[in-house]
Amino acid sequence: MSMKQHDEIRQHVRAAYGAVARAESGSCCAPSAGCCAPSDQDVAELLSRGIGYSADEIAAVPDGANLGLGCGNPQAIAALKPGETVLDLGSGAGFDAFLAARQVGTSGTVVGVDMTPDMISKARANAAKGGYANVEFRLGEIEHLPLADATVDVIISNCVINLSPDKAQVFREAWRVLKPGGRLAISDIVTTAPLPDAMQQEVALYTACVAGAASVDELAAMLAAAGFADIRIAPKDASREFIRHWAPGRGIEDFIASASIEAIKPKNTMENAG
Repeated sequence: MSMKQHDEIRQHVRAAYGAVARAESGSCCAPSAGCCAPSDQDVAELLSRGIGYSADEIAAVPDGANLGLGCGNPQAIAALKPGETVLDLGSGAGFDAFLAARQVGTSGTVVGVDMTPDMISKARANAAKGGYANVEFRLGEIEHLPLADATVDVIISNCVINLSPDKAQVFREAWRVLKPGGRLAISDIVTTAPLPDAMQQEVALYTACVAGAASVDELAAMLAAAGFADIRIAPKDASREFIRHWAPGRGIEDFIASASIEAIKPKNTMENAG
């Protein structure tokens, strides 16, 4: 894929998620909604419960932070500790970043990166509304992170890396900003069978977290090439139940599933293995 094609994909994704940010609520995982599905906050909360968030977690964040954009709960696998520095890739309106802030406490820091200006504005407003002094949001692409080398303990992300046209570069950047011993805790979409060509070429399905998904083997190879170890990718068959609603009647649940993705940057590694 050429750089021009990469840019075109990013423009489509940025436009779709910008529209969600400007609305009261919404989600970018269903072309039937122009971008993932909930039409109001109650629906977003219902979807979040369905993908693994507790009622306590949903209630803990400012109104408007939960847009129902996820496909899992990275908090459940991140094992965050007080004092850690956490990076949220594709932080949206701040939902996972605010939950991470609860775990790392006032001695920790959470940085959210998103390429959509409207999302960054929404997240910053939510942070001010919730009084999150240890959370900041930076405008940037996850393929070119606005962070220094070896400054992050944990990277979380929720249903975002599938949207990148250059996933290998995302993982190289993740490796760069993680401290030795740092870890990935990601929820994302993977293919479990080859997507039909027609689906792969459909822009609406790309912005809907479908057409850009990679297979478990492809993701594992990218992570290993970037230098990660202890790679664990676990697809969740039960996720097909909510995925089928992203594009009703299209049968996308036969080809993709949500997965947890975990990996470690080795402590004794000082240079990128790639």
